[in-house]
Amino acid sequence: MLTWLKRFIPILCTLTILAGVCLPGLLHAADLKIATVAPEGSSWMKDLRAAGLQIRERTSGRLNLKFYGGGIQGSDRKVLRKIRIGQLQGGVFTSNGLQERYPDIVIYGSPMLFDTIDEVDFVRKRMDKRLAAGLEQAGFVSFGFAGGGFAYLMSNKPVTGIADLRGQKIWVPEGDPTSYAAMESLELSPVALPITDVLTGLQTGLLNIVATPPVGAVVLQWYTKTKYITTQPLSYTIGLLAIDKNALRNVSAADQAELREVMTKLYEHFDAQNRIDNAKAEDALRANGMQFLQLDPAEVPVWRESTARAMDKLAAKGDISADLLREARGYVQEFRAARSGGKAAGSGQ
Repeated sequence: MLTWLKRFIPILCTLTILAGVCLPGLLHAADLKIATVAPEGSSWMKDLRAAGLQIRERTSGRLNLKFYGGGIQGSDRKVLRKIRIGQLQGGVFTSNGLQERYPDIVIYGSPMLFDTIDEVDFVRKRMDKRLAAGLEQAGFVSFGFAGGGFAYLMSNKPVTGIADLRGQKIWVPEGDPTSYAAMESLELSPVALPITDVLTGLQTGLLNIVATPPVGAVVLQWYTKTKYITTQPLSYTIGLLAIDKNALRNVSAADQAELREVMTKLYEHFDAQNRIDNAKAEDALRANGMQFLQLDPAEVPVWRESTARAMDKLAAKGDISADLLREARGYVQEFRAARSGGKAAGSGQ
C-alpha cells in the first residue's frame, strides 16, 4: 500500500501542475451578468453584445458578458440590489441611477447648468476622469461616459412657461433627489417612477410630462404618447456601464485589460454616435408631427436661479459635493467668458 502511494504522489503532482498550466480558462472563467433598459433589437444592444463577443474571443472564453436588455431585471434600484447580493455583476445606468452609490455622478445633470454642447465638452474634458475615479472608489469600474444629450420637456399640452406646468404630472426618475429638488424649487409636484415604468405611466395618465433627450424618447417609445417638445436644455444626460469591482477580483490583470480596452472603445463610439442619433431623432419627431416649442426667454433666468438654489441646498446637506459643483460651474463660466472675450472667471483650478 505504501509503495503504491509513493508511485501515485508524483503522478498526482504532475496532473495538478498540468491543470494549472493547461486549463487556466477553466480555473479563472468569469461570467458577468449585466442589466440594461436598452430594448432588445436596438443598436445599443447589438453593439453591447458584439463587444461582449469580442471580449470572449480575446480572453479565450475566460471572460463572458451576458446582457439582459429591455429592463427585464427591473429598475435601477433593483439592479443595484441584485449587484449587491451577487445576482448581477453590473448594469448600464444613467447617472441618476447610480446616485445612491456615488452621489457626485449627477454633477453633469445639474438642472440648467449648460446651454450648449460646447460647454459640456469643455467641462467633461476637465472632469470625466475625476468622476470615473470617484465611481471606482465607490466600488464600480466604468469605461467612460456616453453623453445622452440634453433632456427636454415632452408633453401633451404646449409648455412655454412655468404656468403651463402647474398641476401637471411631471416625471422624475426614482431615487433622483436632484431632479426632485429642482421641480420642487419651481413649486411643481413631480411624480417619481423608475424609468422602466414611464411608458406605462404615460399610457395610463399617471404621467403627462417627461424630460428626455430626443433619442431616448424614440428608442423607449415615449414620443408615441406626447405631442410637444420644449427645446430648452434642462439637464445633460450621460450613460455608463458600471461593473462591481468585487466581480473582477478573480479576473486576471490581462483579461481586465482586454475588457477595459474593448468597452472603452465602445463607449467612445456611443459618445460620438449618440449626438448623431439625437439629431436624427429630432428629425424623426418632426416627421411624426411633434411640435417644437421654445421656453419664454424671460423665464429662463428665473428657472436657472431657482434650480441653482436647489442644488446649493443639496450641496449644503452633503448630498452632493459642494466643491465639485462649484468647480463645474466655474468651468462653465470660464468657457462663457472666453467665448465672449471677457476675463475668465471661476476656473475651479
